[in-house]
Amino acid sequence: MFDKIETGIAASKAPLSATVKAGRIVRSAHIAKDPTTGELITGDIETQARQVFLNLKQALNAAGGTLADVVQIQAYLTDKADAAGMNRVYRQFFSAPYPVRATVVVDLLSDGIRLEVLATAVLSPSP
Repeated sequence: MFDKIETGIAASKAPLSATVKAGRIVRSAHIAKDPTTGELITGDIETQARQVFLNLKQALNAAGGTLADVVQIQAYLTDKADAAGMNRVYRQFFSAPYPVRATVVVDLLSDGIRLEVLATAVLSPSP
């Protein structure tokens, strides 16, 4: 069983939970949407990646964690040329030792979305 985490990020219209917690494990999926309005933030890959990782940070904080708790990232890009830009932003949010990461290039995400990220975090045990 898991609990849906209320992150303060505008909910999706789709039938899904963006962030869930099962014990010490948190799973969280994000696109570059404005956390208040839910509208997609358009722009280049660095603009979208920055918003994706800001949303992830906010969601993990709501779950009682931080980006340092992330152990795995699955990144979905619509253009392999965007990998370098995503990596530049990624390094602003994560440092060595980096989480395990798989980056997959897909034909299409929803309209205008250049990056979607699914993260797994393991929270430290409560004292």
